Amino acid sequence: MTSQAPETRIVNTWRVACDGSEGALGHPRVWLQIPQDKGWVECGYCDCRFIHQDFEGKV
Repeated sequence: MTSQAPETRIVNTWRVACDGSEGALGHPRVWLQIPQDKGWVECGYCDCRFIHQDFEGKV
């Protein structure tokens, strides 16, 4: 059985909210800060990776 890769989203803000985007099957909403030197952050609940648009293709 293979598992799917975590979702990746390109965003244009340095602070993002994640709730699992599955309605009642998601997780509590958390706010994540993308470090400006790194350009991405992962949600601790669902492993979704948020990449700032300035770092798209560089991560």
